[in-house]
Amino acid sequence: MPAKDQVPSTVQRSDDKAERTWEKTYDSALETYDDDGARAHRVAFAALKHSYEKVGDHWEPKEEKGPSDDRAAEGGLDSDRPTAGGVDANASKQHLQDVAKRLDVPGRSSMTKDELVDAIGKANDRETAKARDKKN
Repeated sequence: MPAKDQVPSTVQRSDDKAERTWEKTYDSALETYDDDGARAHRVAFAALKHSYEKVGDHWEPKEEKGPSDDRAAEGGLDSDRPTAGGVDANASKQHLQDVAKRLDVPGRSSMTKDELVDAIGKANDRETAKARDKKN
């Protein structure tokens, strides 16, 4: 299976179902699109984001399945609109505040929903970088 060598570290640190979802989607997309893997990566992450959200350095099951942000709701991988980077921007503000608390985001109690999404995304990036540094 080509996907075994391509699984991102954040997915490797997630549960088995997340990893299987990513791998199966990646392999199917490789066959479907017959490309160098870049599009297959995007398709695999799009599938993962439907059921999982990024929390820190890994992916966790979402409370409710569905698109994670406006771009995902529109569909299409080639949009110029940015994604929320795995943050479930469609979750409730309370859920986002809970995730921000787990990630120790300062000032979270006074943030708007959009600010929480941005702050969680930055915290996720920091946690992922730390996890990668530990590995090396």
